[in-house]
Amino acid sequence: MGQFGLNHLWANADAVQKGVAMLLVVMSAMSWYVIVMKTWTLARLQNAARGVREAFWHARSLPEAMEGLGDPAENPFAAVAQAGLDATQHHRHHEGTLGGSIGRSEWLASGLRAAIDDAGAKLQSGLSVLASVSSTAPFIGLFGTVWGIYHALVAIGLAGQASLDKVAGPVGEALIMTALGLAVAIPAALGYNALVRGNKSLVAKLNRFGYDLHAFYLTGTRVGDGAAPAGVPANRDSRLTAVTGAKA
Repeated sequence: MGQFGLNHLWANADAVQKGVAMLLVVMSAMSWYVIVMKTWTLARLQNAARGVREAFWHARSLPEAMEGLGDPAENPFAAVAQAGLDATQHHRHHEGTLGGSIGRSEWLASGLRAAIDDAGAKLQSGLSVLASVSSTAPFIGLFGTVWGIYHALVAIGLAGQASLDKVAGPVGEALIMTALGLAVAIPAALGYNALVRGNKSLVAKLNRFGYDLHAFYLTGTRVGDGAAPAGVPANRDSRLTAVTGAKA
């Protein structure tokens, strides 16, 4: 039995078996690349989410707040804040037109929702690779096993030797392909589930941020900040109303 193993399998494999093995290797490399890159991106964005309160809500002015969030192309929270600001300013500048007949709250909500949906779509990009690998790799490995067993049995039949030691070795060797398929699929499935949970958590934070921005761009204060006496800011956030055009 010592003559059987990965080296023996590869040396005696035909083009189909070698193609299946190489396909599994490529699928494994793709899935691990997606797992590593998406995990790094998710960790970076989760860190950005924790810094939103300090970077945005504690800023002394809206330009300072937007600058604190960073590049909208890299930070979805900055993209949502920019989308809300653009929607507010666009509506204010077109109040006398047909488009301005739409309520500012509805217009602002649609702009924020579009930005959040775009961020969610970017977070989901690449996960289809993991889903595909986790669902197909076991069957690809099983195909390699069936193909290997078939050729092993044909070779044994032609040799006229059907003893247990002559059958168990080649058949057991063919089962390696199934093990390889499972080794590729299991990390992809676990990575997919973990990334989906992380993305849902981040989208929930984006929704909460968008809810606060909706209230802020309309009233000048976040929900729960409380009403301020006339002419007196409730907090530092209210000092941004001059930029957004909102009335406290």
